[in-house]
Amino acid sequence: MRHLRVELTTFAVTVLALAALGVAAGFAWSALAPVSRFVLTDSGPHLADAESQTLIAADGWFAVVTGVLGLVSGAVAYFLTRGRAPVGAVLGLAGGGLLGAYVAYQVGSTAAGTAIQAAPPGGLRTSVSLGLTAHGVLLIWALLAAGIFWVLEFVLSYREGAAADADAHPR
Repeated sequence: MRHLRVELTTFAVTVLALAALGVAAGFAWSALAPVSRFVLTDSGPHLADAESQTLIAADGWFAVVTGVLGLVSGAVAYFLTRGRAPVGAVLGLAGGGLLGAYVAYQVGSTAAGTAIQAAPPGGLRTSVSLGLTAHGVLLIWALLAAGIFWVLEFVLSYREGAAADADAHPR
């Protein structure tokens, strides 16, 4: 029963910690990503510059910010829970990575704000809040966090096992 309690506590703490990091990730994404400019017309918003790469850049910056946090959080979780509660940690990394990315998306998409100014004929020019066009980037944090956790688990426990075998069976 104690082991289950440790796993559940590890899971809950990991999810909550990554959700809190999502707030910081959202502000970082908002600060790094370029904001797309749109022209509001009768038919709706259209990119002010059809050749603009800002939508792709926003997705890329989101991937970079959440990817780095995924790698760091997976490694930190591995070293903090080494030998105890690996299931709770990796499930917490997966769930917390998804929740953290969602929180980062919500915070970052509202942090840029909206500013409207008059523009030449054709509509109002506006600078809108950030958005994602490739929603798959919301998975990067969870995938990298859980992935680096298991890579470290495999590599380090394989080395420890090989060292223990060498000590047990000297040539």
